[in-house]
Order: sequence, then structure tokens, then C-alpha cells
Amino acid sequence: MTEALTLALVGLLMALAVWTLVARDTFAAVAGFVPYGLLLTLAWLQLRAVDVAMTEAAIGAGLTGVLLIAAASRLRSTEAPAWAERPGVLTRVLAAIVSAAVAAAVGAGVLLLPDPAPTLAPAVAQNIASTGVGNPITAVLMSFRAMDTLLEAIVLLLGLVGIWSLAPDRFWGGRPGPAPTEDPNGILGYLARVLPPIGIVVGVYILWVGADHPGGKFQGATVLAAMWLLVMLAGLSDAPAVDRRWVRIALAGGPAVFIAIGLLGAGVAGAFLGYPEGLAKPLIVVVEAALLPSLAVTLALLLAGPPRREGGGK
Repeated sequence: MTEALTLALVGLLMALAVWTLVARDTFAAVAGFVPYGLLLTLAWLQLRAVDVAMTEAAIGAGLTGVLLIAAASRLRSTEAPAWAERPGVLTRVLAAIVSAAVAAAVGAGVLLLPDPAPTLAPAVAQNIASTGVGNPITAVLMSFRAMDTLLEAIVLLLGLVGIWSLAPDRFWGGRPGPAPTEDPNGILGYLARVLPPIGIVVGVYILWVGADHPGGKFQGATVLAAMWLLVMLAGLSDAPAVDRRWVRIALAGGPAVFIAIGLLGAGVAGAFLGYPEGLAKPLIVVVEAALLPSLAVTLALLLAGPPRREGGGK
């Protein structure tokens, strides 16, 4: 039974992947991408990679899916002219050859791995006790590849700046999204009053247990961002102006704390992002706690889009 379900999952994943690639309509392609991400979450759970599954559901299918839906809606007016432009036969043949070559190279890279495959798992297991963290995923992300984790947070921030740069000059520093229109008797308003307290507790809990169990800052921040967006969508709160001082501090605060602790490690432990002996776990918790609000604000504002209305202030 388990093997049949696994084969069915693989078949659905392959079918949705092909659909997403061949669909000419942008919205149809996105409609295939979102369930593909959700099914991929199940695949990671099947492989017992709970942390990766949570990240895929929150970032891969959730955040990325919403961003792609917004992009598809903006491209509606340009799709008809794009469909009228068909590449020549030579271009299509070359594209097919290159695609097949890339697919063959990726397949060969997986199938021709030595047996046993090269792995750093023994080195991680040997040194994980020095971090004081029980969750090996958190230990790897915050210790052995902390530089990658820092750059991920910075890349999200730069992506938000890129989205803000799409705003017209007259709205620079203004508020993203349409003006709120509250419906106090609507179901969305009811959910926006009931769910956020629960969501905040869940998001903080996911962060807190991430040191020793599946969870962490990215997953917790996604929950917090979703609660904030729900409140804004319901009209209970307006989106903040992007030139607000507290917004800038919240966005840069997490990466700044991460960099500061990295510099501390350079001076005390002899390596940037190195942790002094006996202080690894407390410093990891501090970094994750500082990144949680920064990532939540970043993800929420990424989905809110560029400023579209006036509304400054500090």
C-alpha cells in the first residue's frame, strides 16, 4: 500500500511538473506550480525530512505561489501579444536539444554517484554536540553553513528593495496595496480577529522548538507574516508606509544582529560566525529570535508589493 501511494505521488509530481512547463497560459502554469509544491511537501514528509517539508509548504508553495499569482495577474494584458510571437523552427530545436542535454546531465549526476555517496553527515554528527542544538538541521544552518543562512536573509531583503523600486516616483515611501475597507460583519474580518492570536503563538512556538525539533525561524516567520497579511486584507489595519523608521529597523535588525554575532565570533572564536565555546546554543537562539520579526516583516511586505499610495511618516 505504501509503495502504491509513493508511486502515485511520484506520478502526480511528474505530471504537474510537465504541466507547469508546457502550459502557455501563465495563470494555468501557476495553478500547476502551487499543488506541485504541496505534493512536494508530502514527498519530503515521506522521506522524513520534516524541516524541509515545512519550508517547502511555507516558502515554496505558499509564498512563492502567491507571488507568482500576483505576477500572472499583472501579465494578463501582455500575454496575447506574446502568444502571437512564435519562435522559429531552429530556435525550438536548439531549445529542445539544450533542455535534453541539461536533463541528461542532471540525471547522470544523480545516477552516477559513487556508492556510498559522498556525505558530510559523519562530520556533522561528530561535531554537533559542540553547538548544543538538538535539531541537526538547525545546527547545520546556524553553525556549519551559517554564512549561507545569513545571505538568504539578506537576499530576501534585497528582493524587497527590488520590489519597492517598481513603485512610481510619486509613491516612493508610501503604502503598498489598496486602501483598507473594513467589513466588520464579514467572515474575513471575523477570521482576522480570531486567528492572529493563535497564529502568533504557533509562530513563536515553531521558532522556539526549532533548536531541538523540526521548526525554525523561516517557518515561524511565515506564520506570523500570514497573520499580519490576514489583518491587512480584512481591513483591520493598513499596510505601513515603507519609509517608516520602525519598518526599516525591523527589516534590517535581524541581519544586523546576525552580522554582529558573526563579528563577535571573529574576535573571540577566531572565525567569522564562529561561536565561543559554551555559548553556541544561546547565540543561535538569539540570532533566530532576532531574525524572526525581520523575516516576518520582509515576507509580508514582499507579498504586499510596491508602494501604490501616498502615506509617509517616521
